[in-house]
Amino acid sequence: MPLDGYERIPIEDMQDRAREFYREMSLRRSVRDFSEEAVPREVIEYSLRVAGTAPSGANRQPWHFVVAESRETKQRIRAAAEREELAFYGGRAPDEWLQAIRPFGTNAEKPYLEKAPAIIAVFAQTYRGEGDESKSKNYYVNESVGLACGLLISSLHLCGLACLVHTPSPMRFLNEILDRPQSERPYLLLIVGYPASGVRVPVISRRPFAEFVTFR
Repeated sequence: MPLDGYERIPIEDMQDRAREFYREMSLRRSVRDFSEEAVPREVIEYSLRVAGTAPSGANRQPWHFVVAESRETKQRIRAAAEREELAFYGGRAPDEWLQAIRPFGTNAEKPYLEKAPAIIAVFAQTYRGEGDESKSKNYYVNESVGLACGLLISSLHLCGLACLVHTPSPMRFLNEILDRPQSERPYLLLIVGYPASGVRVPVISRRPFAEFVTFR
């Protein structure tokens, strides 16, 4: 079928869009203290629709998103995640990693998992179908799901919501809590909401452009 919906944009408009998008995304920060105020369901739904437009290997779209909003579900996720985090900070984590994250002041306690109005659990699907006959392999799963998560974070930020990526290890407890099949692998948790009033974030800098980009 012919390419539909593409419209060539004048060069000046392209440049303006690129600069404005960069300006907006450069303001994005991860926060660890969220308001309990509810967020519009439609914003999350459309941001997930945006994530679903991501390119994927062989167009297999190997992802599933579960939005946890009920207090009971969030409490269960927090309890399970903190058990893993206690083990991680208590001995599993290499010293090099602990030194790297020390300036951020993180520890095994994750109150935002319960306080934030929504948690989006992202699952990666290694294959489709459950039975031997219906089962078929997905391709480039990590890359595909990563692309979808990038679009999701960008969309939520542009809509005025804050996010935090959380990856307790291991995360298999999510399959049971969120009733997902064992064939799906928990990829990450995305905590979503409004920043708490007066929230503070670490002082960080981003690498200079010339350090991470090369033109040949």
